[in-house]
Amino acid sequence: MDEVNILRELNDLYIRCVVKADADQFDKILASDFLNSNPDGTVVDKPEFLRRIRAGQPLKSMDIDDVRIRMFGDIGIIHARTTYASADGATGVGRYTDIWSKRDGQWLAVAAHVTRLAGR
Repeated sequence: MDEVNILRELNDLYIRCVVKADADQFDKILASDFLNSNPDGTVVDKPEFLRRIRAGQPLKSMDIDDVRIRMFGDIGIIHARTTYASADGATGVGRYTDIWSKRDGQWLAVAAHVTRLAGR
């Protein structure tokens, strides 16, 4: 399987982790130095990101489109658009950028940036 398809599958796994609030699976695919830029402008490290995932609620659904994967050697950047519904039925749209790095033969997410526009 080529690297783009590997990242496409990892992107799908990442989104499933978001929907299910699956911090245990996230822990396996995030680098130890992972940073996430949140929609409110804060930046959190991996332990705080996992804490927030564990404290959160699963989503009702999340669909992605306009997925663009760009490769730069052992770095992959994924851009995509989301449409989501929370457990309470609130809906929104957003975009994300995830940065993946191949380390010791394994792809790990090293950074993410999330934008949300609620109520769309």
